[in-house]
Order: sequence, then structure tokens, then C-alpha cells
Amino acid sequence: MRQLLGSGRISEALVKAGEALAANPHDVEAGFVAAVALAESGRVADALKAIGAVLRAEPSNAEYLAQQARFFLLARREADALAAARRAVDAGSSEPLVLDTIGCVFARLGAHDEALPLFEKAVASAPEVIEFQFNLGSTLGFFGRVDEAARAYEAILAREPGHGRAHLALAGLRRASAGAGIARIAAALSQNPDPEEEVRLRYAAFQLYEAQGQLDEANAQLSLANARHRANLGYQFETDQALFEIIRRTFVRDLPLANESRLGDAPIFVVGLPRTGTTLVDRILSSHADVTSAGELQAMPLAVKQLSGTSSRLVLDPATVEASRGVSAQKMGELYLARARQNAGASGPRFTDKFPLNFLYIGYILQALPHASIVCLRRGAMDSVWSNYKHLFALGSPYYRWSYDLMDTARYVLLFQRLMAFWRQRFPGRIHEVTYEWLVADQETETRKLLTHCGLAWDAHCLEFHQNRAAVATPSAQQVRQPMNARSVGRWRDYDKHLGEVKDYFLANGIPLD
Repeated sequence: MRQLLGSGRISEALVKAGEALAANPHDVEAGFVAAVALAESGRVADALKAIGAVLRAEPSNAEYLAQQARFFLLARREADALAAARRAVDAGSSEPLVLDTIGCVFARLGAHDEALPLFEKAVASAPEVIEFQFNLGSTLGFFGRVDEAARAYEAILAREPGHGRAHLALAGLRRASAGAGIARIAAALSQNPDPEEEVRLRYAAFQLYEAQGQLDEANAQLSLANARHRANLGYQFETDQALFEIIRRTFVRDLPLANESRLGDAPIFVVGLPRTGTTLVDRILSSHADVTSAGELQAMPLAVKQLSGTSSRLVLDPATVEASRGVSAQKMGELYLARARQNAGASGPRFTDKFPLNFLYIGYILQALPHASIVCLRRGAMDSVWSNYKHLFALGSPYYRWSYDLMDTARYVLLFQRLMAFWRQRFPGRIHEVTYEWLVADQETETRKLLTHCGLAWDAHCLEFHQNRAAVATPSAQQVRQPMNARSVGRWRDYDKHLGEVKDYFLANGIPLD
């Protein structure tokens, strides 16, 4: 039965497991296979029931506990997932797949310090398994251990020379010769990789060409990668435009949530466009003695979606915004906190939630959590466009489809700026805006303003954010381990000749370029 699972024949595995259980309801192995097959079929609630029955028979089986933890994650029951993962660790296992599974649960929950030793043990036992090496490399990178991370990615490429994610990760670490890396990527591209791998390989090539100062070739690789990926998305900019408009119309007069929230909790939301300094500000805040970082939470988007009760596939869409009218502000705040507190980094009284696109939810946040602090990053329009356009987000993510075309990205930046102007007018004094360029030019002054807005006493450690050793699970993991610098300011000018249409668009709309 396990062989059927391993070969992807999920329906057949479920049938065989069902037959075995019909013959012997106490067949634990059949129950386990059934649970995994149910989860892979999308029947997560049934999978949890099935794995629960298996664990009643064998409560200390690490493999069964690891899968229960994974199922809890699928069900968005993060606190239960964390508890099950820790029980799996306590149960003990030397099986590398079990260790990797538990590690992945910890990583998803932001508990990277608990994930790392499990990934290390999995790789030590099975160095030939590429996924184990990749999980280890990623986590080492989160902790700034870049040389060790590079070795993990090189081990992958030794076995699979065309592995796009490893090439891209290695390029980001800058731990190999750019010329040699470009040659390896060219060889991989010559093997006609699948579309997603091609996109990753070309993004890696872009970074390496840029590192060598070959900017025209870098731009050519990036443009081709983005054009190929966008063509497969079926994205229409009007979809995002309609969402911004319904949000504004919903909050323009009466606030949509019912009742008043009496919650005294005061999380700090760091919002803004991606790639504009949100990780930097989160790092500054979490270097304060009284603040922890919970990372990029989905807690507010999921609270709004759940209470709105819409069945659409998107977490936020016009129907969900419309259905949110009349929802209890108190319930929304409670649901947010219940979900946020399940994250390993949100256990303290003050924590940061650094999901950038929470700027779409500012109205909900301030109603549901009246004592919350909102910190919004602002960055020059051209740098905002370029930094997003040149970054490869998760290929399956629905949030960043606007970032694969220069003009889509420019139009999205304008939507963001106009929505933030609306929020400032609608909630005067409640949003503290941090201008990235000002922060890097006068770190202490801007940091003092930031802490004052958040009701935090001065802490000089915030100026030494780069010495914070905690994991950083964002693409800026390496940058925020360096002292404050202005190297990213005005980087778009390196590609000025390719950005004429974007410049014209901003100037026509009265938007300064820097």
C-alpha cells in the first residue's frame, strides 16, 4: 500500500487500505495509509480522524505523530500542529523522512530553531535526497550560515545539475563564481527544462549577470523569465484594481464591522509593498527587548475570510469584502489573536506581524484591534517597481501576479499609494509611515520615531539589528545581517534605459520617481 502512495496512485492506495481495514479494523498500517491518502485527496478532516484512530493504537509512533502534525497544518490548526510535532520529536525517530516531515512543520510555524537540527539529522542519514538538502540549505540561510547553505545547494547540483531552486538560492548567496554559475545555468537551460524550472534558472542567471556588471544580459534574462511566467498565469490587472476599489468604498463612510472591540492586545503590523524594507523594520523592532517577531502571518486575512463566510477560492476578493459588513469587530480581533498566538514568535505581549499585504486590511485591523500599531513602509516609486519586478516570488502564490510585468507593477504601486492616502485620511494619526530612504540616511532619528509610535521605550539594541541572531525567513535574510546601508537606494537607475515607459507613467500621474 505504501508503494501506491509513493508512486502517486492515491485513489488505489485508499481503496486497498479500505479493503484491509474491512478485513481487519485493527490493521494500524492500513489505517495510516488511509489517513495519508485522505489528506492527499484533500479530505483533511477525515484524515485527522483516521490518524487519530491510528495514534490511539500506537500513541508513541513518531511517524504517525509527524503526519498528524502535517495534517493539522493543512487544517490550519497551528497550535495542534506544533504540539504534535513536539510529541513526534519526543517519541524519537532516526528515519530521515520522519525527521524532515517534522522539520517542515516547525519551519512552517516559524520555529526554525527546532527545525534545523532535524534537517541536519535527515541529511546526515540520507545525503542523496535532494529535498532534505534543500530544506537544510534554506534553513541555514535563514540563520545567516551562508557557507554551509551553499554546500547544501552544491550537493544538490552535484546530483541534479538542472535543479532551478538550488541555482536560484545559490545565486542569492553569492558564494560561487558568477562566470562558472552562468555556464552551469546555460547548460541546464539547454536541456529544455519545464516552464517553472526555466523561470527559476533565468532568474538565477539574472542575478549572476548583474553581479558581473553585464546589465543588458541580466535584463534580457529577467525580461524573458517574467514574460514566460506571466503568459502562463492568465492574470488580469483589472482584478486587483476592482479589489482596491471595493475596499475603499467599503470603508469610506461607516466602518463595516459591527460593535466595538474591547481587546487590549497591541500587536505591531509592519505593512507595505514587498521588497521595500519591511523585513528591515521588522528586524529593528524585534531587536527591542519587549518585542518578538512572528514573521509573515496569514492570521488577519484568514480571520476576515472565515467571518465573511464566502466560498470563493481567493482569500480576499470583492465578494469577501462585501460579506464582511456587519461582522463583529470583537470576534475578528479574537480570531486573529487566537491564530496569531499559535505561531512560535507571537507568544509575548508585543509581537510584529510582517505580512506586507496587510496594508489591504488596515481598516479591519484598526477596528478589530484598536490598540494595534500600524507601521507602513514607503519607498521611491521606481525602486519599488524594480525591486518587485526583479524578485521571484513563490510561483504558485496568488498575491504577486502583478509583479511579472513592469507596467502591471507600476500600476500596482500607484494603487498602493492611493490606498495608503485613503487610509491616512480615514484613520488620522493611526499609521506611522517609514520612508526607507530616510531610515537609511538617519537611522537613529527614524528609529526613535518608530518606537515612539509603537509605544516602546528607547532601546539601543534596535540600532544593532544586524547582530540579532534569530532566523529570518524572507528573501532579505542576508541583507538584514549587515549594518544599515544605502546600497539599494536608486538601484533602478542601473536599468534606466529599460524603464522609460514606467517613468513616463509615474510622471503623468504626478508621482515622484525617487
